[in-house]
Amino acid sequence: MSRLNQQIQFILEIDKLKSVLRQTMLLTGERRENTAEHSWHIAMIAVTLAEYSNQPIDVAHVVKMLLIHDIVEIDAGDTFGYDVVGYEDKAAREQAAAARIFGLLPPDQRDEYQAIWQEFEARQTAEAKFANVADRLMPVMHNFHTEGNAWQRHGITKSQVIQRIKPMADGSEALWQFTETLINEAVEKGYLAADNHEPNQGVIS
Repeated sequence: MSRLNQQIQFILEIDKLKSVLRQTMLLTGERRENTAEHSWHIAMIAVTLAEYSNQPIDVAHVVKMLLIHDIVEIDAGDTFGYDVVGYEDKAAREQAAAARIFGLLPPDQRDEYQAIWQEFEARQTAEAKFANVADRLMPVMHNFHTEGNAWQRHGITKSQVIQRIKPMADGSEALWQFTETLINEAVEKGYLAADNHEPNQGVIS
C-alpha cells in the first residue's frame, strides 16, 4: 500500500466513531451523544479554556490528544466511567484496539498516535492532565443541563462523581472548583443523589 492509501484507509475507518454511543445525552435531551461528537466538543473546551491550566501547555498538542484518545472505542466501545465490571478488561480491550486501528497508518504516524494515546492515559504531562480535565468536565455539564439524565438512569451518587472527577485538580484547580460547585448545585436541585456509600465504591478514576 502507498502511504496515502494507508492514511485514507485510517480516515475511513475512524468514521465508525460516529456510531459509538455514550451514556450522556445531548443538551437538548433528544438523544445520546456519540464519541466523535464528544471528541470534538472537548477539543473545543481545551482551546477555549486553556488559560485555566495549572501549567503552561501546548494547546495544539492537547487538541491532537483529545481527537485521538477515544479512537480505540471503535473496537473497545465506550466504557461508562462508573462501570466497575467494564473496567476490569478495559485496558486490554483498548490496547488491542489501538494496535489494530493505529496500525492502519504508516509506521511513523502509527507510532506517533500510539504514543499520544498512551500519554493521555498516563496523565503525567501537563498536556495530558489538562486533556483529562476537558474529558471529565463535559459529562458533568451534560448531566447538569439534562437534569441528571445519565446519573439518574444509572443510580450514580455525588460521592461517585466527585471521586471520578478528582484528577481534574491536577490539570486545573479553577475548573475543578467550578465542577465541584456544579455538582453541589446538582444535588441541591435533585439532579444527583446525595451520598449513600463510601466514596471509593463503584467508581473508576
